[in-house]
This record gives sequence, C-alpha cells and structure tokens, in this order.
Amino acid sequence: MISLNFHLQASPNTSLKLEIERSLDKGLSWLHGEQNATDGYWGSSQYPALTALVLRATLGHPSVTETKKYREQITSGFKFLRTKVQSDGGIYGKGLASYNTSISLMAFLQQNDPIDKSIIQSARRFLVNQQSDFDEKGKRDNVFDGGVGYGSTWAHSDLSNTHLALEALYYAKKTIGSKEEDITKLDWQAAIDFVSKCQNLPETNDEEWVSQHPEDRGGFVYFPGNSMAGEREDANGTVSLRSYGSMSYAGLLSFIYAEMDASDPRVLAVREWLAKNYQIAENPGMGQQGLFYYYHTMSKALSLAGVEQIKDSSGKSRDWRKELTLALLDTQSNDGYWVNESGRWWEKDPVLVSCYAMLALERIYYAL
Repeated sequence: MISLNFHLQASPNTSLKLEIERSLDKGLSWLHGEQNATDGYWGSSQYPALTALVLRATLGHPSVTETKKYREQITSGFKFLRTKVQSDGGIYGKGLASYNTSISLMAFLQQNDPIDKSIIQSARRFLVNQQSDFDEKGKRDNVFDGGVGYGSTWAHSDLSNTHLALEALYYAKKTIGSKEEDITKLDWQAAIDFVSKCQNLPETNDEEWVSQHPEDRGGFVYFPGNSMAGEREDANGTVSLRSYGSMSYAGLLSFIYAEMDASDPRVLAVREWLAKNYQIAENPGMGQQGLFYYYHTMSKALSLAGVEQIKDSSGKSRDWRKELTLALLDTQSNDGYWVNESGRWWEKDPVLVSCYAMLALERIYYAL
C-alpha cells in the first residue's frame, strides 16, 4: 500500500487577505449606493477626484468577479470624468486643478481604455505644465521651483500636490512610453530639489526654518516655510518647523516616483524618521487630523519600498501591514463606510475617507 500524505498548509496571510476582501466587498457595496444615478459622479460634481478615487478603489478590488458587479456604475463614472476634461487638458471643475487632474489621470491609467488615450496624454501634459518655475525661467532660483501646487488659487508649490502629480506622471511614463515623454518632459531633478526643500535635513536643506532637533530630522513639512504640525523653538532660540507623518510619507513617495537611489541620504533619513515615529493610532505630529490620508500614503510608500517590518523607536519589529489592516477593519462601520471624527481636510466625508481606507487595504492585499 502506498500512503500519500498531503499537508495542505494555508499561507500565514490567507486569513488576513480573506478579511480584507470581505471589508472591500462591504466598502464597494456602500460606495456604489452613493453614486449620483443621473450623472454618474460621487460626492460633488465640482471635484472629479472623488469620483476618480471611487473608480480606483473599485478597479483595485482583488476579485474580478466583484468588480464586474459594478460595470454599469464604472462606465457611468468614467463618462462623468470625461465631461470634466478642460480645454487645457486638465480634469477638474471648481478649482484645485492639479489635485483633481492627478487623481483623475490615475483612474484613467488604471482603466487603460484605448478610447481615453488622448485624455491621458493631454492630462499628462497639463500636469507637466503645472510644474512651478518662478522668477527667471529655466533657473532654479525660487524655493518653490520644481514643485506643483493646487493651481491658480494657491500659486505656490506644496508637497501634497507635488507627490500626487509625480505619482500620476510616474505611471503615465510607464503607460505612454518614451516618445510622448520626450515631447513634454517633467524636470524630475527640479522636482527632487523642491521635495528636498521640504525635508528637515540640514545637510541637504539650508533653509532657515529647518529644524536641528533630533525629533524632526529626516521628516517633512507641507511646503518650505510651513508645517501643519506647527513650530518648535530650538535650543539656540531659533524657531523651526516640526516634521509630521503624512507629509513624510509623501516625501518618501516623491523620492520613489523620481526613482532616486535607495541609498541616497535623503531617502535613508526619511525612512529613519518614519521608523522612529511609527504610529497606527494617529498621524504623527497631527493626532487624528488627516489620519486616513496618512494611512493611504503609508500603505503606498511602504509597499513600494518593499518594507515588510518596521523597527519602531524601541527597536521592536512591527508588522505594519497587519496592524494597519486590523485598525481599518476595526474602524469600518457596519454599513461599510469609514469616516474620521476629525473633519480636517475633508475627512468627515465618508466617500473620500472610505476610498483612502480601501486603497490602503488593496495595497496591503497585493503585498501580502
């Protein structure tokens, strides 16, 4: 008699992945009940980024079968997005042109429908043209040169808009190919220079606001001279800016999209800051403000950087994917949506926050 012993061993992540799928199922069910049935948008028709985020969360679901349930809603959503394409190539409604275009472009890239080729190309050119070049053209003589801002309402660059634009342009470059890239090309070095001007790292940033405090070293602020986390007075009496979590992940993502070497001291410094300030319960430096944006940037940055474990300030290895997943599962409502108790940066909007949560979970799912 021949004995055949089969030991069917499930992956240690199987249970977690099944829980993520169930959470995403509930999230999609709720989101698609919130779509405007007439015009196909979510949230506000003036801000197509909200619709684009829902479409991205839907297309990113790991089950093709589940995504197909919402085929009509997806079609309607993209039909709406196409109505927001402007003559300058941007995809926006009431302001925030760069922000809305970056996120909408990501949705079109994810869908990758040939009929949207010209929209993708035009949106890409629009974002390239949003790169700041103040004072003397072609010369990096202004601290905001190289970055991207919201658009005409707020002229200066900021790290949030810059990292979103770099994300869209990074993936567009891979989708469109080198020929289109050569026609209208982003100045990636100028972008790196701007991002570096947002980092609390005295060796590479000589701006007077840069903190000498070890708690800030390597982290990022919102834009040169401004931190949402506020100021601190250093030992020598000078006032400097505090680093905080969400922008520090945005800074790391910017370096990743710019394809900087992982051994670059700026990359190493921000990774060290993020490890020392590792938190799930709050957005470091900001408490509950911007918490789900923080989760979204964290999941993208750590996944793209190939980080599986983080050594926190005590030297303990932390399974960030499991911890973040459990936090998101715990905070999902019975109806399937998420919302932040803090309303800063629109985070009392359940459509926006649910998309942040689902996109974070999808990143984790594919990395497990």
